Amino acid sequence: MGGGPWGVRRALAAALLAASVLSAALLARGELPGPDAQEPQRQRQPQEQQPRDLNKRKFPELKMDQALLIIHNEFLHGDLNVYWLSDHCYQCLYQFLVSVPVSPKPGHPSIAAVAVSSQHPVTLLLNDTLEKKEICRIHYVFGEFGNYSLWVKPHYGGVSQLSCDMVVNESPVNSNFPIYIAFLIYIAILISSSVGNFFVKLDPVRNWLYKKMNPRETDRLINSELGSPTRAESYSSDLQLEAWRLTPPVHRLRSLDTFRGIALIIMVFVNYGGGKYWFFKHESWNGLTVADLVFPWFVFIMGSSVALSLSSMLRRGCSKWKLLGKILWRSLLLCVIGILIVNPNYCLGPLSWEKLRIPGVLQRLGLTYLVVAVLELLFAKAVPENSTSENKQLGTHGNSSLIFPSTSQKKERPCSSFQDIISYWPQWIFILMLEAIWVCVTFLLPVPGCPTGYLGPGGIGDFGKYPNCTGGAAGYIDRLLLGEDHIYQHPSPNVLYHTKVAYDPEGLLGTINSIVMAFLGVQAGKILLFYKDQPKQIMLRFLLWSAMLAIISGVLTKFSQNEGFIPVNKNLWSISYVTTLSFFAFLLLLFMYFLVDVARLWSGAPFFYPGMNSILVYVGHEVFENYFPFQWKMEDHQSHKEHLTQNLVATSLWVIIAYVLYRKRIFWKI
Repeated sequence: MGGGPWGVRRALAAALLAASVLSAALLARGELPGPDAQEPQRQRQPQEQQPRDLNKRKFPELKMDQALLIIHNEFLHGDLNVYWLSDHCYQCLYQFLVSVPVSPKPGHPSIAAVAVSSQHPVTLLLNDTLEKKEICRIHYVFGEFGNYSLWVKPHYGGVSQLSCDMVVNESPVNSNFPIYIAFLIYIAILISSSVGNFFVKLDPVRNWLYKKMNPRETDRLINSELGSPTRAESYSSDLQLEAWRLTPPVHRLRSLDTFRGIALIIMVFVNYGGGKYWFFKHESWNGLTVADLVFPWFVFIMGSSVALSLSSMLRRGCSKWKLLGKILWRSLLLCVIGILIVNPNYCLGPLSWEKLRIPGVLQRLGLTYLVVAVLELLFAKAVPENSTSENKQLGTHGNSSLIFPSTSQKKERPCSSFQDIISYWPQWIFILMLEAIWVCVTFLLPVPGCPTGYLGPGGIGDFGKYPNCTGGAAGYIDRLLLGEDHIYQHPSPNVLYHTKVAYDPEGLLGTINSIVMAFLGVQAGKILLFYKDQPKQIMLRFLLWSAMLAIISGVLTKFSQNEGFIPVNKNLWSISYVTTLSFFAFLLLLFMYFLVDVARLWSGAPFFYPGMNSILVYVGHEVFENYFPFQWKMEDHQSHKEHLTQNLVATSLWVIIAYVLYRKRIFWKI
């Protein structure tokens, strides 16, 4: 009967996988139409008013995030040119959409059909090609797969005056409905797991389990919180560098691993496609989406782990020269893995050096880790044993978490204010100098053909004045030093802003601000070290840091998306992007620290498991992205439902893999 607990855990793992499949199975019979939420002018066109030959026409095939627009032109004095502009495209030129021929005679409109974007509100501009003047301008929100008619006809009693009326022929679908279903299913799984954990700890259930199972296995099931890591187990303290390690786990400061796991799992889901929803893709230029949050949080937690791990190893007598060698080796491995394993798509053929992308996510992590870890090593001081509990090192970029004391060990002790900052003032001078370099290069470096200090997307942005200036100095430096063939060829502004040059969001200049982001994470780690047994002080300082960074972000951006001094921009890794995401990071870490390590209301599962094996999960999801069971042939490639199902299944599989590896005590470190 010793296999009983594992049966429960396997059932929970299977339930996690089934959640993503069930979210789409409930919608297998088709999408549900969404409510009609447009203005009163959106009234259905009577069937008798439709042209008789309308159903015989062949309309364009719609893709995701598109609607069908049928333009009926009763204008008798010239063709109509229709242009469109997305509200999301800042200071952009109108783009040509379609030309509608002149009406042959009154009561017989000429017709043109075209697909329009349904992601954001759009403005339609209709011009008379004969007199070169604007006829009408319509601001409208189209729904996905909706069918609309735009009627352009003269007013009664006047030929020169025209009216433009939008009519809904077929209501759009509610493309967000699969997200609601998936969310409810995952919430149900979470509630079921919590309720099951509660009942397992009740005395009658405990006694029944003692009768049915081996007592040792029963204790393990109860202590593990239905699959969460046990608190009594401990990691080996061996410092030998290994590629793979079999070791029992210790009770670490689990909020860091949980935070890292949350960022990693969202990153995996986004990289797999995020159901092809626009808000799960990177922002075209200024602003934030869900996809823009996770990488900076990963960098932030990496910085926190650096502070904790170096202090731990120095306290145990490890020499700085030995630590420097490990830092250099880890940085090199991250860059090599990124360039040779993650970046190339071997499904398309062998590695091609002529088109190989040099920057990348792991390369950015490697360079950031190198600078921050060396900077911390130069000025690091081992925190005394009486100031903090012993740290244990488990390496993913030096990922070490602080062991949290039991409740009986928590005693508030006086501690000098801001010692975590004052004691390390040379590091702050260095970081401020780095930031000064970023500001000077960004705003003072002359870029051929572009205005100095340009921060725009190029293409049709800024009214098309600077089409080849994407990213300003940041893009220019990458193209100059790395070559246009060795940077990212499909940046996020391509679709909306029609950019014409390559641009890499993980380029060289932006690495400076990723170092700043990691250093703010180091500061969070130092707070955990210096105020180890003072949870109130830790949470207060997290709150103060988040408030200060929020104010800085507000000043830099003027609390706007596009009108600030330095807008929030993931492609540029602008300093306002760093301060904004650091504000969120400190705030989220505060809540997780309280829930997981102070109040212990949550074990951190299931995010704790991928957080403990972050490099393996990240590299694995990139390498096996195009293989079954992480990807399969879909019946309808233009369905958010099917893409969401596939992406949720793939992401859930990596959570399950991380859990199995955790139970097997297998961790990949570099």
